[in-house]
Amino acid sequence: MDIAQLGDRVLAGERRALARAITLVESSRADHRAQAAQLILDLSRKNDAQAIRIGLSGTPGVGKSTFIESFGMMLTAQGLRVAVLAVDPSSTRSGGSILGDKTRMERLSRDPNAFIRPSPSQSHLGGVARRTREAVALCEAAGFDVVLIETVGVGQSETVVAEMSDLFILLLAPAGGDELQGVKRGIMEMADIILVNKADGDLKSAAMRTCADYAGALRLLRKRPQDPEGYPRAMTVSALEENGLDKAWEDMQALVTWRREMGHFAGRRAEQAQYWFGEEVRHGLLAQLEREPLKGMMQALGARVAKGEVTPTIAADEIMALLGRS
Repeated sequence: MDIAQLGDRVLAGERRALARAITLVESSRADHRAQAAQLILDLSRKNDAQAIRIGLSGTPGVGKSTFIESFGMMLTAQGLRVAVLAVDPSSTRSGGSILGDKTRMERLSRDPNAFIRPSPSQSHLGGVARRTREAVALCEAAGFDVVLIETVGVGQSETVVAEMSDLFILLLAPAGGDELQGVKRGIMEMADIILVNKADGDLKSAAMRTCADYAGALRLLRKRPQDPEGYPRAMTVSALEENGLDKAWEDMQALVTWRREMGHFAGRRAEQAQYWFGEEVRHGLLAQLEREPLKGMMQALGARVAKGEVTPTIAADEIMALLGRS
């Protein structure tokens, strides 16, 4: 594979080249990893464009795909180019996934100004795939103005997406039945904007009440230095009827503009780069456990732990000592 040629085609905005580049960065083969690292480095030197990275999370059934399609269509109608990186849950047995997000966004997938890429989460925790951040960088290099990162949608631990996005949007359903969720830590305090979806039909009044509950809950959280007055905030939207989407986009743009002017935007991206450096080191250390001789030692110690000959803590300390000497 000619990496330089592939990089030039990505910079030219060729969709097939972008898809091929994302496939390359998602590969775990050693030679592909080296090529992917070179590609990302080359693109970073040739391109300094910064798309607005928007992370989207929410429980299954809240309407993330419907929202993304309606929101994406609104943005492309304004002349913006939109990339969607949708992460689907993977089977713990086979590692496969259905990757059904693209089929659910039928209108957006046909839009020439949109690009949708579903990826399996595999064994990575936090609601995103391990290489999603690199895929975001590729989409920026390809000239997309907005990159939407849709997480798996499995619960309150989905905060990793906040480490690769400029805005973290939390989608909630009306009348969830547990108002206590509004004051829980974790995903709530990471959100920049909370959108209560499905504010239409019989659920409209329930959505308004839910929005008011969460707006009150947000006022109880400690104020963050990267937020202007009035943020984080909660509002209602209807992805089905496409109501409230323009107001949500205005608030997102206002928050990004304020953060750019106050220096928080660049500072946050620098912090994220440092975070992912640490993650790469941790993944590298864990990968050593899958290679000999540590793999064989792990199996032997695991058998002794199973027989009760040694405690898990002592066995783990032995492995850690071996890692320290390697």
